Amino acid sequence: MSNLIMDMRDARFVLYEQLGIDKLCERPRYADHSKDVFEMVLDEAEKMAVNYIEPTYVESDKIGAVYDPKTKAVTTPPSFKKALEAYKAGGWIAMAESPEVGGQGLPYSLYMSCMEIFVGSNFAFIAFPGLSHGSARMIEVFGTEEQKNTYLYKMYEGQWLGTMCLTEPGAGSEVGALKTKATANPDGTWSIVGNKTFITSGEHDLSENIIHMVLARIEGDPPGTKGISIFIVPKFIPKADGSIGEPNDLYCAGIEEKMGIHGSPTTQLVFGDNGKCVGYLLGDRMKGMKIMFMMMNEERMFVGLQGLSTSSAAYLHAVKYAKERVQGVHYAKIQEKDSPSVPIIQHPDVRRMLTRMKAYVEGMRGLQYYMGYCIDNVETTEGAEKARWQGLLDLLIPICKGYETDMVWDITGQAIQVYGGYGFTRDYPVEQYARDCKIASLYEGTNGIQAMDFTFRKMLLNGLVNFGFFKEEVKKVTDAADKVADLKPYAAAVKKALAGMEDAVDFQQGLLGKGKMGLIFGNAVPLMELMGDLVIAWQLLWQMNIAYPKLGGLKGEELAKKVADSVETAFYAGKVSAAKYYIGSLLPRVSGKVEQLKSEEDAYLEIADGSFAF
Repeated sequence: MSNLIMDMRDARFVLYEQLGIDKLCERPRYADHSKDVFEMVLDEAEKMAVNYIEPTYVESDKIGAVYDPKTKAVTTPPSFKKALEAYKAGGWIAMAESPEVGGQGLPYSLYMSCMEIFVGSNFAFIAFPGLSHGSARMIEVFGTEEQKNTYLYKMYEGQWLGTMCLTEPGAGSEVGALKTKATANPDGTWSIVGNKTFITSGEHDLSENIIHMVLARIEGDPPGTKGISIFIVPKFIPKADGSIGEPNDLYCAGIEEKMGIHGSPTTQLVFGDNGKCVGYLLGDRMKGMKIMFMMMNEERMFVGLQGLSTSSAAYLHAVKYAKERVQGVHYAKIQEKDSPSVPIIQHPDVRRMLTRMKAYVEGMRGLQYYMGYCIDNVETTEGAEKARWQGLLDLLIPICKGYETDMVWDITGQAIQVYGGYGFTRDYPVEQYARDCKIASLYEGTNGIQAMDFTFRKMLLNGLVNFGFFKEEVKKVTDAADKVADLKPYAAAVKKALAGMEDAVDFQQGLLGKGKMGLIFGNAVPLMELMGDLVIAWQLLWQMNIAYPKLGGLKGEELAKKVADSVETAFYAGKVSAAKYYIGSLLPRVSGKVEQLKSEEDAYLEIADGSFAF
């Protein structure tokens, strides 16, 4: 079994050595599990990914999803059916849900790890069951008993798959501008009329029914987001016994021709063309956005996983290629006659690129799993502690989604660079990673929207309460590093970066007081980037605090000898080196970014629209 998708040793490091998720088994919610169970799950996840999902990657890119304008049907790549059957058989969709609803009750932190390798194997495939989980989760939390009995269990089993239908033509990310309408029927159902676009998995041949979660406005309700409700709209209307009934009045009007993720159909859906589309209100009237945001937050973490997992796969492939590709002499022997060529991994510039990629991947992995750990704590604590974990989760969601998906575009580009000209060809997978990953910064709210959410809702309008929780977490890590002489300079660098972030936030608050809203909005993306830089540094210093003592104080030639003899020593030494490089060389750029943010240069606000092009 060959795994060039995810570093399973590093995954276990984060889960057990950094987060200590095995201790979650001491809590009642996870008391039926153990580290042995977690290990079995990780092993099975790797087998699932390598044997079933990863083999679909190239085929799904070449074949893609195919739309038939006559039948309005969408055909998916043939290999998806076999992969989905295996995925369903493994119970992966509901692995972190309660056994009461058909789940396995496993920790969300473990779920994050399994999802990393699944997403990295082929996001175009995993989007089908991934979105279904989010749809089903909304029904679990907000649905009636009848709705749960009709939809929930079949969706968690994968018998029926689900979607989320927010975006409309012309409205884009401005959800409040939607035009889809809902009208009450005498039997308590609702008639839905409208069009939705950019709907992932809106039509396909992988399940016997597709359950759409549709945002619509009930006639007479107020404009904007406050007047929106959400409806369950099945492709086929279920009968009283739960079996498939008549087709609903909806159809797929086409799919997008995209840059990447070709196997994932991005559809245009038409509801109620004949005035007979039946929907079922989910939750309370005019609470659609609140309900949908539960799924949106899950999907934003899911998209963050796309950033991490694609970065990881691109990095691992680049490492493999750099070890095998022989070209050029060693830099220390460049003046020696007849010096042999060496693998390109020995060239300083290639080593710099690979170390940079390694640092970001390991920092992002720490963040993603930490997000799952936050959910585990939200689910198993009460009162102020529960609120604190929820606050950390809320604060970091836009960083997870926005920062990581900006970085994956950078990292896949670096992977192509390591390959040289071959990276630009389809002979190797990295060009597909680049094409497939770009969408991640665009959907589930563009990264500009994530930055505005972070700046306003998660920082300024929160009174920096959640940011205060985050600073406490950073302080725990820097305090621990301060106790080790060799790590003290790196702790100081992280503290300096935190101070820079505080300075930038203070500046944004000042702009708010002056009413300079244009600058605040213009600074939102740079502020999110600063926070992302800091979060990666925090994660890497935390990991270095754990890894450094494992080296037993060895340095220089002694350490090099031990690294050559021991895989485990090589692992820990690699983590320390990557963390040092990031914190020592890359993190200092934060200072310049803070100065840029504080410049108050607003020429981009003053330039006339007509000045951009002639």
